[in-house]
Amino acid sequence: MKEKIIEKSTELFLNLGFKSVTMDEIASSLGVSKKTIYKYFSNKTALVSAVTDFMFTNISTGINMICELKKNPIDEIFDIKRFVMSNLKDEKSSPQYQLQKYYPKIFASIKKKQFEVMQECVIENLNHGKNQGLYRKEIDVEFISRIYFSGMMSIKDKDIFPLNDYSMNTLMDNYLEYHLRGICTEKGIQQLKNQLNQK
Repeated sequence: MKEKIIEKSTELFLNLGFKSVTMDEIASSLGVSKKTIYKYFSNKTALVSAVTDFMFTNISTGINMICELKKNPIDEIFDIKRFVMSNLKDEKSSPQYQLQKYYPKIFASIKKKQFEVMQECVIENLNHGKNQGLYRKEIDVEFISRIYFSGMMSIKDKDIFPLNDYSMNTLMDNYLEYHLRGICTEKGIQQLKNQLNQK
């Protein structure tokens, strides 16, 4: 039952937002009483924490599986983007923004974990791209991995990028192109163009 509650809550939170969804709505959509939910989660904050851990684990596992395929590093970046977007329902409800605003402790904890996973993945991708001649040899891998994470967090800030003006998919595509054009060799730019033409 606990897993069912987490799965249904994840779906509702992603579609409607962490703030908007009530415990009553979660109970109703599961066809159970609120008491049943409180048997497993003492309050909504505990449930939000469990849901963010569940989402983080799912996405991290998927990203690791993509990285293990050892594909062309430019294709890999876009494959990861597509995977994350499908798992986060295109981020229509601005989950990161809502977490940051209403559950700052949970947000800080998940951001730290996200950084550790993404840092490792991006550094591997950058080194792989340099070795294949797709990324410039002289790039500072450590710096770029950090600026990449910082940019990813910033494009999810709806005060800066209102979702009425930009879809999350457009933001991600534009950001990846911006990132890659700064580090690619001519060979890499050609590969990037191939990827962009597939859209």
